[in-house]
Amino acid sequence: MSAAHPDCPSTRLRLEALDKAHLWHPFTQMQGWQATRPLIIERAEGCYLYDPEGRRYLDGVSSLWVTTHGHRTPELDAAIRHQLDRVAHTTLLGLTHPPAIELAARLVQIAPPGLTKVFYSDSGSTAVEVAIKMAFQYWRQRSDPRPRKTKFIHLRESYHGDTVGAVSVGGIALFHDLYRPLLFETLTAPEPHCYRCPLKLERPGCGLACAEELGRILSEHADEVAAVIIEPVMMGAAGMLAQPEGYIRRVRELCTAHDVLLICDEVATGFGRTGWMFACESEGVAPDLLCVAKGLTGGYLPLAATLATEAIYAAFLGEAAEFRTFFHGHTYTGNPLACAVALANLDLFEQNRTLEHVRTVANHLALRLEELRALPLVGDIRQRGLMVGIELVADRAARTPFPPDQLMGYRVTNRCRDYGVILRPLGNVIVLMPPLAISTAQIDELVDVLQTVIPEVAPSL
Repeated sequence: MSAAHPDCPSTRLRLEALDKAHLWHPFTQMQGWQATRPLIIERAEGCYLYDPEGRRYLDGVSSLWVTTHGHRTPELDAAIRHQLDRVAHTTLLGLTHPPAIELAARLVQIAPPGLTKVFYSDSGSTAVEVAIKMAFQYWRQRSDPRPRKTKFIHLRESYHGDTVGAVSVGGIALFHDLYRPLLFETLTAPEPHCYRCPLKLERPGCGLACAEELGRILSEHADEVAAVIIEPVMMGAAGMLAQPEGYIRRVRELCTAHDVLLICDEVATGFGRTGWMFACESEGVAPDLLCVAKGLTGGYLPLAATLATEAIYAAFLGEAAEFRTFFHGHTYTGNPLACAVALANLDLFEQNRTLEHVRTVANHLALRLEELRALPLVGDIRQRGLMVGIELVADRAARTPFPPDQLMGYRVTNRCRDYGVILRPLGNVIVLMPPLAISTAQIDELVDVLQTVIPEVAPSL
């Protein structure tokens, strides 16, 4: 039976009942969900989402960090319709098709130098899984094998996805600790968190001590480390942790010096989110493996890619009987519809001068965010382009966090809905990740609501 159109109260109530009876939502405590009235999104246009009653909500998180040019973008809609007249899906196992070929060439063209090969998957997690397995297999199969290089270094508060390999290189206790018995062993370096430095130092006099600590770990374990994995410039799910200038460049230097691969996870930071097509470009860094997803299709369809260097690719070449093949793949790898809309998405980046636009509105956002610093609950504001974290604190002078049971981030973002803005928190951090197409007027709308809501929530403490 097709989904009912929720245009009347009875249909809406039916949908709510069916949701609570059968649908298990991600990253959601379902006991609490059962006690609430869910917000049903019935349609969208531009930077706005609409519920069945026609109420409008500014999409302040790009529908989980994916929307670039807005919802119902005519050119992206047309690209999918055009491809539907040809083929909706055909496998890449032993076959190929034009959208996957053309998109691979375009990705190589816009990627940091040296990345020449594209392997498709379907989410950020799977792009990371691919990179991990490639890095592991590379050291066994290159012309001078180094089979002892099996370990990975990640940052303490890192997040790279929810599949088992991606969780193994994750460091957020709340998300990952339960699954530790399932995971492979890794090495952990301190995260660059200037507001709450794990090394108890202050910028700018710290000398990038966090990077140097990573260097120390590398120097002790270089013979057994396959790769370092990092989100460049901004660590997303960790709470929007903005890395100090020069950090990612120093990490690249250290990896090169110790003959270790660098994996840049740009699932969240890629495709213009920080004002660069890829965040690592802001410091002239080219990784050995690059993971992309989210904004790749403009927020339309699931598609991810792992880009690799020619040297890594060469390690997998050989006769069939040598079994040097990369034995990994997904049913919908390189789906034609997803690749077609991704190509149209990249066309719009050029036509709309999207990177220029992001830098312009990000500058406006930076000015407006300064106004929030005067609010007593606001401890820190971290921004890179249109990627922002606003950390709420119980005591600004002491940087005391709110206890988790106060659900401070949730209370603020939930109240924002009453004013027509959709946001999601990461604990006590309010995340702003609007569509790249957002206007300065809509930036004002977003910040104005936060200026109203944060003081409203404060008296209830």
